[in-house]
Amino acid sequence: MSARQPAPAATGGRDSGQAAETGAAGRPARTAARADHRPRGRWTRSRILLAPGRLRSLVRRSEGGLVLLATLVGCIAGLAVSAMTWVTQALREVLYHLPAGTRLSAADAVAPPLLLIGPCLGGVLLGLLILAANYLRGPRKRPAIDPIEANALHGGRMSLRDSLYLALQNVISNGSGASVGLEAGYTQLASGLASRLGIAFEVRRGDLRTLVGCGAAGAIAAGFGAPLAGAFYAFELIIGTYTIATLAPVVVAALCGNLVSRALIHTQPLVELGDMQAVTTSHITSLEILPSLALGLLCALLGILIMRGVTLVERLVQASGLPRAAGPAFGGLCVGALALIATPQVLSGGHGALHMHFAAEGQGHGAAVLAGLFAAKATATAISIGSGFRGGLFFASLFLGAIAGKLFAVVAPELLPALAGFGLTPLAYAVIGMSALAVAIIGGPLTMTFLALEVTGSLPITGLVLAAVIASSLTVRKIFGYSFATWRFHLRGESIRSPHDVGWIRSLTVGRLMRRDVPTVALDTPLPTFLRAHPLGSPSRVVAVDGQGRYAGIVNVPEAHAAARDAEAGAAPVLADLLHHTDLFLTPEMNAKDAAATFDRSESEALAVVQSAESRQVLGLLTESHTLKRYSEELDRQRRMMAGESA
Repeated sequence: MSARQPAPAATGGRDSGQAAETGAAGRPARTAARADHRPRGRWTRSRILLAPGRLRSLVRRSEGGLVLLATLVGCIAGLAVSAMTWVTQALREVLYHLPAGTRLSAADAVAPPLLLIGPCLGGVLLGLLILAANYLRGPRKRPAIDPIEANALHGGRMSLRDSLYLALQNVISNGSGASVGLEAGYTQLASGLASRLGIAFEVRRGDLRTLVGCGAAGAIAAGFGAPLAGAFYAFELIIGTYTIATLAPVVVAALCGNLVSRALIHTQPLVELGDMQAVTTSHITSLEILPSLALGLLCALLGILIMRGVTLVERLVQASGLPRAAGPAFGGLCVGALALIATPQVLSGGHGALHMHFAAEGQGHGAAVLAGLFAAKATATAISIGSGFRGGLFFASLFLGAIAGKLFAVVAPELLPALAGFGLTPLAYAVIGMSALAVAIIGGPLTMTFLALEVTGSLPITGLVLAAVIASSLTVRKIFGYSFATWRFHLRGESIRSPHDVGWIRSLTVGRLMRRDVPTVALDTPLPTFLRAHPLGSPSRVVAVDGQGRYAGIVNVPEAHAAARDAEAGAAPVLADLLHHTDLFLTPEMNAKDAAATFDRSESEALAVVQSAESRQVLGLLTESHTLKRYSEELDRQRRMMAGESA
């Protein structure tokens, strides 16, 4: 009989009463009703709107259902990106009096006062938003969880409210001219919506992480018009691995996000190249890999300097004592001054400026002009993020990389004349530098390689880009060790190096694994009394405590019996002489990996668990064999999930 079917009417008094009190499986009827007939289409206690049961079952039991859900996620991502793009462009047009469709970083007729005060006004608006949010919700104790952190620590669970708040901050920042990109808001909002959708369908932990990646893939594909780059952005930076199980949903989401965005808004290609003569003057040979590797190494060093610069500005702002809500206004004033003194190309993400530098009118700049523009844009970006504007470095790193590539093409032949004999033009070096610097800051070598392929359509140039991004990625990993996102986690004290799922390790704590019914004995107990209470065959380990109930050590029962048997008459040992690991113990918040390392250092098969190092109050006992068994089981489960096998 199905648990969802009503039980038949009882025929007898006693049986009738029992049937009224119990469900089909022997549970109380009220409990069964709550479990089997949960409300559909209503807000649950967790305030999550659940999907109908049949749809949830379809998504959970079939890969096709997950692909359909990923399709919906991709379409939602395209809508979100289109809306954010339209709003930010409208804000720039109103604030700077731009003609319709004109990019701020490419505008040359903006009134100087607007260049100066535009970013400052955006900073004031952002500060008011921060004050309003603090008043309504109270000051935040920790920043919003982004897609990388969500997949690494929280199984893909993100706050939709926080995602909307961050996206709004990003729109204000970019729309007012701060030197940040929209991609952070794109991925945050799309991934937050995907996470909420997955929670509504009650998908498994691994599938929820995949849906978060689908949201990011759809957002990047829609924002840059590059489905392959969007898909590999999800694989490398959000999910952390590529598997057959994640291929279909992620690629479908990227394609849908790109198609929806292209249907709703008109966007220029990331780079427009008329023909391949713009990037090469001769047949590309394997020798062209040498300057590409050199440019990749240079971009790695520049990327590290930019990330350090952002951190330096943040520390200076914090040391100044400036209120957090006032930081963006001050930063906006500085960015506006840079735009007024140097060039408006430092404003906003830099889409228009990048198109200018790949167009015919953007060629022929000297080394001094390019170096000044690079320094101004990098400074504006560091000030914008360091002072409190919200946004990403994705597009800023692309623009800076293109400038670095053109600067390399001008300066390198002067320093090493042999480089002038290669068949690459400054535009080719711009494409290579664009990808290499983006890898140094953002990460994702294959993401940037496919982005270059979709931009140029040239496999030979893409091969050179691949060489450069590998050199850049390896150099940053060896010298610095972080991308921009993971560097920010490091500064917050989080040990996250990638989006790989390590949340299960943190949840597999000593407090969950330990045995609580551990026998204890007072340290001053006479040995004969201890031996009578713990004969051979009883639990082999007893935890000793002092007069205040504090942990004193572990007594091995067989060893105590042997010591009493071998002792000379009148020289029986005391418990204090039999203690082991008096200063070695575990605490309940330690995870299984840390516990295994402690077992290895102590060379012990079991350790006591105490509340803290200060109180030393005994909570339980944990053995090395049980810890390694549970740790191995979880590792195997994670391996099966990564391979796309059933958990």
